[in-house]
Amino acid sequence: MLIEWLKVKVPPEMREQYIQKDDEIWTPLLSSYPGFAGKEVWINPHDPTEIVMVIHWESREGWKSIPVEKLQETDRQFTAAMGQPFPFAEEGEYQVRKFMQRPT
Repeated sequence: MLIEWLKVKVPPEMREQYIQKDDEIWTPLLSSYPGFAGKEVWINPHDPTEIVMVIHWESREGWKSIPVEKLQETDRQFTAAMGQPFPFAEEGEYQVRKFMQRPT
C-alpha cells in the first residue's frame, strides 16, 4: 500500500467549496485508474486554511499510471471551477508497513 499525501492552504471561506470540487473533479479521475484504493480528506481543527488529502494506492505503478496529460487537463478543469489555482504547500509519498489493529 502506498500513500500519496497532499497539503493545500485554502482561505477558510473556500474550504468547503474546495473539498466539494475536489470530490467532483479529482476523485472520479483517480478512482478510474487501477490501484486506486480510496481517499481521505483531513481538515485541521486548529488551522481552518489547511486541507490534507490522503490518497491510498495499491502500488506506486498504479498511481503513476495516470498520464501526465490527463493530470494537467484535470488540474485546468479544477482551477477553472475554483476560479484560481491552489498549489500544494506540501506533497509526500509514504509506504504503509503496518496497520493498527484493535485488540479483540
